[in-house]
Amino acid sequence: MSQLIHGVPVPPPRPVVAPRAASSVVLWRQGPAGRELFWVRRGAPLRFAAGFHAFPGGKVDGEDAHVPVRGETGERAAAVAAAARELFEETGVLIVDGAEQLSREARDEARRALLAGDLLFRDFLSGHALEIDAADFIPAGRWVTPAISPVRFDARTFLVRFPQGERAEVWPGELSGGEWIATGTALARWHSGEVLLHPPQLWPIQCLDRAAPPACLDAMRAPPYTEGGVPRRVEFQEGVFLQPLRTPTLPPATHTNCLVLGVEGGLAVVDPGSPYPEEQALLEGLLDELAAEGRPPRQVWLTHAHPDHVGGVARLRERYGVSLRAHADAAGMLPAALARDVLPVADGELLGGRWRALHTPGHARGHLAFRDERSGAVAAGDLLSTLSTIVIDPPEGDMAVYLASLARVRALEPRTLYPAHGQPAPDGVRALDDYLAHRRLREAKVAAALVPGGTLTEVTARAYDDTPPAVYPIAERSCLASLLKLRAEGRATEQGGRWRST
Repeated sequence: MSQLIHGVPVPPPRPVVAPRAASSVVLWRQGPAGRELFWVRRGAPLRFAAGFHAFPGGKVDGEDAHVPVRGETGERAAAVAAAARELFEETGVLIVDGAEQLSREARDEARRALLAGDLLFRDFLSGHALEIDAADFIPAGRWVTPAISPVRFDARTFLVRFPQGERAEVWPGELSGGEWIATGTALARWHSGEVLLHPPQLWPIQCLDRAAPPACLDAMRAPPYTEGGVPRRVEFQEGVFLQPLRTPTLPPATHTNCLVLGVEGGLAVVDPGSPYPEEQALLEGLLDELAAEGRPPRQVWLTHAHPDHVGGVARLRERYGVSLRAHADAAGMLPAALARDVLPVADGELLGGRWRALHTPGHARGHLAFRDERSGAVAAGDLLSTLSTIVIDPPEGDMAVYLASLARVRALEPRTLYPAHGQPAPDGVRALDDYLAHRRLREAKVAAALVPGGTLTEVTARAYDDTPPAVYPIAERSCLASLLKLRAEGRATEQGGRWRST
């Protein structure tokens, strides 16, 4: 995103989306290495949490209310039916009475038909005299997606023991894979940043690792740091907390992700960007909780000086007495009240014993990204967004420099990217490749739009013909950045406000 552009209004707070009923299944077994669970990896086609590891599950649909469930009625019965259906569709595991009588061929045929929408789950069950028993699906918690998310679920979690004779197998599609894994190994991969987990996945794994059922159930059903099932603390990998804060930023974003990073001696707060007291209070609540656990905030790090990244810095410094770190070029752009006593960050400097500063200008002067030397994750700031493309706004924005910054971080082969706007990208290399490819495609369209020549507005309309006209004021700034790059390369000229190719 960027600082505000003339003619583009600050977007209003996004309406809170009502959560949809959903179910998930913690499928577990006792393996040779101890307790194991089956998790899946969500594929790129999915809108929500693509690339994350999760439990089998999904939303409760209208047909689930018509599936008979022995021992339950109403919403709980529909949730159990959805859990059984999703488990079968995603893994092929069928937890119903009479499943042992069904051949592998009949199972696979039914599973394909269910996934294609050619068969209803209730018809499949009744046609083979199969019945769901609610006793096989042990309630193990209920989680609600935070209000900030554009996709929300009210998800019931069920603990299910894997029966003998079953086989778990993920077919390619919405899921990119699945596997049995020991709980300790799963947590080690989360600690190392190899996998990302949302709280509804992390907490049950932690509970199952500590104790076998039924001893783990009370803890599973009462997770800490939640209110009404909504998690207050989101730690996608060990030592990386994310707190989205509403800011005056460019659409489609309405929030800036403030990252709270584990460092030697405490925490570093990256881009506390909100000027709004109620949003600042959310961040302070998280910081106070972590400080009570022996992890106090020590420093504030800025990726750059745009207002939607610095709006809460003054209050944070006053409340916690933290020092402020930023690139010298960014420090020079800060308001005078913030610019005092800024400790400059040099390219390549190791911060907090763990995070390597990377000078990545192009979107903004003095832009920094921070690379975790342990996990390869990158706090990316406005190097990219997973909501839309980043605006390159001349004269501060420079397209050639920006592309070089993207390429520099891509060469480091980052594991996870944490952008300032949008959800994390678990496959950082792929995300950067996609961004670079998009920029090459857009530059080609700008070059083609130059053939008949025209004003900046006319060139933008042709080069961004796949973009809603309402965002043309934003697109025009990036189009100008591309034109300036082409002119520097001898591929475009401008005279009297009109551009043409050379």
